[in-house]
Amino acid sequence: MKEIPPRTARYASPRSKFHRRLQERLEKLEVTKLFTHQAQAYDAAMAGKDLVVVTGTNSGKTFCYNLPAVQLCLSEPAAKCLYLFPTKALAQDQLSRLEALAPSPEIRVGTYDGDTPKGQRSALRRLSHIVLTNPDMLHVGILPGHENWTKFLKSLRLIVIDEMHVYRGVFGSNVGNIVRRLLRLCEWHKARPQIIGCSATIGNPVELFERLTGRTPNLIDDDGSPSGKRTFVFWNPPELGNGQRLSANVATSEILASLAESGSRCLAFSRARVSAELVLRYARKRAESGGLVSPKRIESYRAGYTPKERREIEKALFKGDLLGLSATNAMELGVDVGALDAVILNGYPGTTSSFWQQAGRAGRGTRDGLAVFVAHDDPLEQFLVREPGMLLDSRIENVAVNPGNPQILGRHLLCAAHERPISPSELPRFGDGALDVAEGLDRSGELEFRAGLFFYPSMEPPALKISIRGSGGDEIRLLVAGTEIGVMERWRAMTSAHTGAVYLHRGTTFFVTELSLDAACANMEQRSTDFYTQSICQSVLDPHAAFRTVKLPNVEASLSGVNVTDIVIGYKTKSLDGDTVLGYDTLELPPISYDTICIRLDLPAPGDDDQWEEDIGAVHALEHALLAVAPILAGCDRGDLGSAWYSMFHDTLRPAVFVFDRTPGGVGLCEKLFDSLTGWVHAAHQLLVTCPCTDGCPACLLSARCEAGNETLNKQGAIKIVQAMLSIVGPHSQS
Repeated sequence: MKEIPPRTARYASPRSKFHRRLQERLEKLEVTKLFTHQAQAYDAAMAGKDLVVVTGTNSGKTFCYNLPAVQLCLSEPAAKCLYLFPTKALAQDQLSRLEALAPSPEIRVGTYDGDTPKGQRSALRRLSHIVLTNPDMLHVGILPGHENWTKFLKSLRLIVIDEMHVYRGVFGSNVGNIVRRLLRLCEWHKARPQIIGCSATIGNPVELFERLTGRTPNLIDDDGSPSGKRTFVFWNPPELGNGQRLSANVATSEILASLAESGSRCLAFSRARVSAELVLRYARKRAESGGLVSPKRIESYRAGYTPKERREIEKALFKGDLLGLSATNAMELGVDVGALDAVILNGYPGTTSSFWQQAGRAGRGTRDGLAVFVAHDDPLEQFLVREPGMLLDSRIENVAVNPGNPQILGRHLLCAAHERPISPSELPRFGDGALDVAEGLDRSGELEFRAGLFFYPSMEPPALKISIRGSGGDEIRLLVAGTEIGVMERWRAMTSAHTGAVYLHRGTTFFVTELSLDAACANMEQRSTDFYTQSICQSVLDPHAAFRTVKLPNVEASLSGVNVTDIVIGYKTKSLDGDTVLGYDTLELPPISYDTICIRLDLPAPGDDDQWEEDIGAVHALEHALLAVAPILAGCDRGDLGSAWYSMFHDTLRPAVFVFDRTPGGVGLCEKLFDSLTGWVHAAHQLLVTCPCTDGCPACLLSARCEAGNETLNKQGAIKIVQAMLSIVGPHSQS
């Protein structure tokens, strides 16, 4: 357990004056002074600067852009502002805060997203001073039809990018191109809007702002907001005596139900949708069997629910009708759900910044907050329980995005050309490689170069076919008796909605009777089961020439391109009451191939025949150890990286270990690992030597997703390899 002491507020007065009407609204809201970062942000914005505000959860970042926006619209009645939020829920939540601040009728505000009735959209475009939307609607609804937004774009003075830290990986790389498309059209209309970004604490806010916008901002990070005492508890579920621990999902549900029974308002975060549903199921089961709280006062919240379901849950939590909520990171963002007493982190959320963001939802202002981290029986999380300082004392990691990813960039150049033919002189705004990508699209016939411009040869907007929250691919509709209850990306459906899969939705189980990729749908039926399913994927690698290499003792490491072929080969059936594997089934699904970036480690050839099995087991264990700790250094979710090992790779006839970026084209994860190669290997060494087991266990090496079923793992051999790589001499003891 660790306690972080409370922090007192620090205030400052902005040098720039407020408009009379804005001052009146602030007085009505009983806002008499600003925190230091709010005052600094207001002054920088009034000076016309682009800026990025980086402060903690519940620090009042909303004022950092609402005050300048309202001041701007009052001072220049024709001015327009565009707010970008990563989710519709957050936009709806921020709308009410903005309406409380913006004087009416002088300033008209509204949300423009997929839930906006079509009959209201024209009026919003014409009359609103401030429009709140999300990157998805900007991508498919605003930019392709920008002729309808001519007046708005000509008068656009401010763009706000809130929750900027969410724009990582594929999503962030897409958003970076969408923002560039928007700025390109603004420039065409002779407008150059100012940009304000807001983010939770991350390691590279200025760099991220630059990658998302192409501009360099002023940094505001002097957080003057107060906070109560924060108590962190790291909880390792007890061992059951059969070599396994109590399921983290079960442990999380018990803590959630106990806190709810005590009257505490609690939010439990799970990394995966299925985990959030299992926690809800277990907690309600306890409530139904004599608990002190009604099952109806515990709910779940995640992506995949209908907008109506999500709004109802948000309102119930805000009003206090719910005491417990099991959620994915869809609830991580700043949606106002009222004051929470505690949060439970059901496993490592994927990044250090997400850990702090989720933990920060407990307590509000000067209220004390409790955060409980529940570890899964998984090498990374067991390592974090043994070494909590890796989370609590570590530097916040950088956010990796790569708008120049050729696959992602190419799709957005098609969109940009559809919106307005592209001149070669405009391409540098999209990155150094944009001209090469555009010329490749011209050769393939997807663009046409004539009269000195790149044209899109069709009237149909390409944006409608491009997913910005995944690596691409069609969406699969989830159907129950012909009624759609959700959608999934094609690859996610192949891993989670295949024939025979169990799909959980708000505590209800559905059995997938058929996945039809041709018809883009999965047919399901409601069925009560005592098990759930987990897919097994296999990857085959074909590496290209290395473009960076480095030699460590006995090992050559290289960063190179690689072609990856992923295939779902089967699935496990696991008990709902824990993680006991009940059986295995095979699947026949088409493979998916893509080019990406990998790190390759070429190891020494094995010794004599008597040592062959042990040496190969050491290579396999090294792969597990490196992949287990890689997300901490890369700042990503475990699902963003893949790995493979070979006892004898064909081009060297030596053992090799690969770790690769699962995003086509890569988003910079392997580059970060390669740049911190020694630290990465050292973390793998710490993982191995701090675990007291001798031969490998779930706390250091065993992986539920191992294609080989965790066979032939040699922990001691892996320790020897990493010690040789680090030039460590001595026994395999804790260090």
